[in-house]
Amino acid sequence: MEFYKSDLKLKKFLHIIEDSPVFPVLYDSKRTVLSLPPIINGAHSAITLETKNVFIECTATDLTKAKIVLNTMVTAFSEYCADKFVIEPVEVISSDGKSNIYPDLSVYNMEVSLSYITGLIGVSLEAEEVTKFLNRMQLHAKQSTSAKKQCNFIVSVPPTRSDVLHPCDVMEDVAIAYGFNSIKDKAVADNKGSKRLAGSLTLLPLNEISDLIRKEVALIGFTEVLTFILCSKKENFAMLNRKDDKSRAVIIGNPRSSDFEAVRTSLMPGILKTVAHNKDHPKPIKIFEVGDVALLDDTRDVGAKNLRQLAALYCGANAGFEIIHGLVDRVMEKNGVPFVSPGDKSGYYIERSDEPEFLAGRQARIIYKGKHAGTFGIVHPEVLNNFDIPDPCSFVELNIESFL
Repeated sequence: MEFYKSDLKLKKFLHIIEDSPVFPVLYDSKRTVLSLPPIINGAHSAITLETKNVFIECTATDLTKAKIVLNTMVTAFSEYCADKFVIEPVEVISSDGKSNIYPDLSVYNMEVSLSYITGLIGVSLEAEEVTKFLNRMQLHAKQSTSAKKQCNFIVSVPPTRSDVLHPCDVMEDVAIAYGFNSIKDKAVADNKGSKRLAGSLTLLPLNEISDLIRKEVALIGFTEVLTFILCSKKENFAMLNRKDDKSRAVIIGNPRSSDFEAVRTSLMPGILKTVAHNKDHPKPIKIFEVGDVALLDDTRDVGAKNLRQLAALYCGANAGFEIIHGLVDRVMEKNGVPFVSPGDKSGYYIERSDEPEFLAGRQARIIYKGKHAGTFGIVHPEVLNNFDIPDPCSFVELNIESFL
């Protein structure tokens, strides 16, 4: 552990096993070390041009991910076997004594109706055409008739298609095989009975102002990024120096992995992860995102609400606080919002804030029409360290819906 703390590429994986009472070491029958996952592999088991027999092992902290990666690897390798597409299974005995045979290359079946597929795509297709399109996309499909005499398909999903999780994924594959460009606009009737092309519908006010803000921030020299709306609870709270009071975040009941445990309550984790993965990019880094966050709300029928936010970050040799401050002023100016004295509700002003993710004394709260609309400041060094970012950063997050 101490040896690899100085390795720039490997040190970010040490935390996975560093505090473990035991380490996952792989040996061969002669007790030769083959691998210390997930840190490093051994030279003893390295593949050369002379290698004929390949033993594929996959270790992970998430069993589902491990199965998907293992299936992807062995099916890809099997094409080059002496007996084509033949794989030798392996018995794995877990620490609790349970035995499993891997890889599990079983095919699972999914039932999808013809009306679901054609209704969402917006085209009229015969069952034989849908079957042909699905076969083209590596999904074997056969027709079946339900009790209601509805035409359904039994779609067999192979181990090579781990991305197919829901009937909508099957529908998407049919649309891809059919050709998105072949799907024509069609007339739809509005609530007043008049008809117009589906492509000519007007934007929602929120989406329209979102696009205008995107364009304006891009003209200032910032690059737009798009990050996942789901994140881990650690990224959403602990890594931002925030405490989880259980009253804000929407938690996923059965997450597929620890990376997607909660719906983000801020755009900050995704923006910081983007910078962390692009540390070698020439400085300064100027990025922004316009996207939704979700907060618990007992007054809504679904128990939560979406909020459209603007977030921007500057990262360089200095924090660039004045650049982020200037961005706030520019966005307000383009929305026709004047800067006013504190207490005046006809425009916006800033006041001192005390948020844990920002540096004390180097942050401000944006007050618009008497309500808190956003916060900006220099990101706290502890937060930057949590995301493994070596350079100082300034960040702003502003609620767009307040302008409507």
